[in-house]
Amino acid sequence: MLILFILLFFLLAFGLTYFMRVYALKKNIIDNPNERSSHSVPTPRGGGVAVVLSYLIGLVVLLYLDQISTYFALTLMSAGFIIALLGFLDDRGHINSMLRLAIHFLVAMGVVVGFGGFSEITVFNGVELGFFADIIAVLFLVWLLNLYNFMDGINGIASVEAITSTLSMAVIYLVLNKIVDEKSLILLAACVFGFLLWNFPKAKIFMGDACSGFLGLILGILALIALKQDTALFCAWLICLGVFIVDATFTLIRRIFSGYKMYDAHRSHTYQILSRKLNSHTPVTLGIAAVNILWLFPVAYFVATQNYAYPELGILIAYFPLIILAIIFKAGNQNA
Repeated sequence: MLILFILLFFLLAFGLTYFMRVYALKKNIIDNPNERSSHSVPTPRGGGVAVVLSYLIGLVVLLYLDQISTYFALTLMSAGFIIALLGFLDDRGHINSMLRLAIHFLVAMGVVVGFGGFSEITVFNGVELGFFADIIAVLFLVWLLNLYNFMDGINGIASVEAITSTLSMAVIYLVLNKIVDEKSLILLAACVFGFLLWNFPKAKIFMGDACSGFLGLILGILALIALKQDTALFCAWLICLGVFIVDATFTLIRRIFSGYKMYDAHRSHTYQILSRKLNSHTPVTLGIAAVNILWLFPVAYFVATQNYAYPELGILIAYFPLIILAIIFKAGNQNA
């Protein structure tokens, strides 16, 4: 039944992506190349709406079948819908960046308050963060939401990151027999895969802000839910999302220190530099998939399952080679 359920929503996302492509072409919702772009051909955008609709419908079905907790489902659906709608409106017409960011913070604060806060969380084997944990949780959600937008720049990259991260964590949850709705993770991977076939290796339609922000928020919420259960599980989430977190954060920090504004358009992420050097998106996206599966997943698995006193050190181990790569390829350097 689970296989049939997943297949059904994969097909739904695949079909809805086709209709979104027709709609985007009809309404002239086209992504034209600019100074930030890694593509050279005008391409319809907004196809990720298919992922959003499919996933939200899937959550409703899981809720109806009593296969997912009510509060968990409602949190994902309400917060995800607001961010997806905001992104869709931004795709259709520009929304002031400060207004958009303010809404991001309001949604993030709503999620954290809804979870009852994180003041009880300890790190490094007993260090209590208190109220600062709530602030960090809000910032984490807003940053992951936005960095996913920043990193959605070449064919298949955002989809591959979501698929590998959710499936990796689903395996960890199943092995640990944790009380968590892993079906929601597998559902998300299936919906994203339905879109991926339209976006990779050659993009017939782009994801758009409606879905990239949605994915960042949903993955962030799933990670915070893990934090409520076990710090090591949260560390595992951070490890699985390492490629996006390291590339976006390293690039942003370097650009800020170089005098650029946070939202200045650019093409200086590691993945963008690599795609130019290789003159292709495909090997970069496949390389990220390989790093996620062959490096980050094993590290995340051991951190989550071995009961280390300091699981936070696993993040440093996982991120170290990614940081080295960002340095080697001069991420954040406008002239790289």
